[in-house]
Amino acid sequence: QVQLVESGGGKVQPGGSLRLSCTASGFSFSGATMRWYRQTSTDGRVWVADIGISGDTFYADAVKGRFTISRDNTKKTIFLQMNDLKPEDTATYYCNYITYFGRGTQVTVSS
Repeated sequence: QVQLVESGGGKVQPGGSLRLSCTASGFSFSGATMRWYRQTSTDGRVWVADIGISGDTFYADAVKGRFTISRDNTKKTIFLQMNDLKPEDTATYYCNYITYFGRGTQVTVSS
């Protein structure tokens, strides 16, 4: 079955960086568009970024220029490099494939 396992979250000061990973199994990863979402206690799950099968990328306005999504098909893994983090980036980050989500990884940006 489809499994998505996120990792790499943590606590970081404003202006810092983190790199999230999501390792997938149970489907044809190289043929899949993959996404990152995030969710806070007050907001619903919000789309962050996409990466298509040919590596084309799309970003929410709130993260454009600061976050970079990438993929390694040999490792069935996607990444989210997050730079210049802000307190409003604090959320649980989820990897997504179609209707499937992982359990998420917590990112906290605080001084």
